[in-house]
Amino acid sequence: MKTQIKTLGEFSVHPATQVGYVSLTVADLDNQIRFYENALGFVLRVREGNRAVLGAPNGADLLHLVEESNLKRYRGVTGLYHFAVLFPNRRELARALARLFALKIPNAPTDHVMTKTTYLNDPEGNGIELYCESPEDGAWTFKDGVYETRWADGRWSDGREALDVDALMTHLEKDERLDAPVSSATRMGHVHLHVRDIPEALDFYHGLLGFDLRGYATEFGMAFVSAGGYHHHIGLNIWQGRNAPPPPSDAVGLRCLTIAYPNLSARAEVVARVEAAGIPYNQTDEGILLQDPSQNGVLLRVANNFG
Repeated sequence: MKTQIKTLGEFSVHPATQVGYVSLTVADLDNQIRFYENALGFVLRVREGNRAVLGAPNGADLLHLVEESNLKRYRGVTGLYHFAVLFPNRRELARALARLFALKIPNAPTDHVMTKTTYLNDPEGNGIELYCESPEDGAWTFKDGVYETRWADGRWSDGREALDVDALMTHLEKDERLDAPVSSATRMGHVHLHVRDIPEALDFYHGLLGFDLRGYATEFGMAFVSAGGYHHHIGLNIWQGRNAPPPPSDAVGLRCLTIAYPNLSARAEVVARVEAAGIPYNQTDEGILLQDPSQNGVLLRVANNFG
């Protein structure tokens, strides 16, 4: 049964709104910490019992991990497609890729024209994107429900070309340390979700929470929304199947994504809309926790370095 959000009128979220850390339920906390420290260069900030927080040194939180017992990975359900870690420049992305290559961790370097990226999974199957911005190379558009990418010189692209890794590696110094932590400027750039229905998800993220619609590619079953004109803060897809069910309670994966507002009044505007729409939520130590119509957790909090 589709959730219908009560019509509340046009609203656009504060343009400085971003996504913050992602919270995951994990089966093996120690193993996950080792992976994110060694493979990706995250720094362990907190380790208390079955919980851990990792992030950039002197920067943003990136991941909150919570270990639970007897978990499984399920397919064909809603949840996390990937979280996307944004590096401040090509050099930092090159260092991240070189680190993965040195450790022989499988990944898929991809050129989206306006971003350079690679994709991989953590040991429990959570999707990860590592990327930096490259708008000088070109841009993508959605036109009549079709996703299209153009290089700056006008050439067409499918937006999923192989990344020129050799060219990227020229940004590294000869004696570059690959085992150093990520740059303190590293943060969460966007989160891409599996949902059960795109119009329903847009009703929630665009119609209720106020993210601007950046495009809906009907041929791909995919939509992007963002704040402040960014290409996308939240991606939505139905690639696990239309009307896919939520994951069972014993699933590894997404606990919640975080939406980070620049101040309390910006969040209060959204919370008032949530209350007016009759959407239930819980007040937690971290912020306002609710669920989208596909039962993906969404945490509304005031930013602290967008962590």
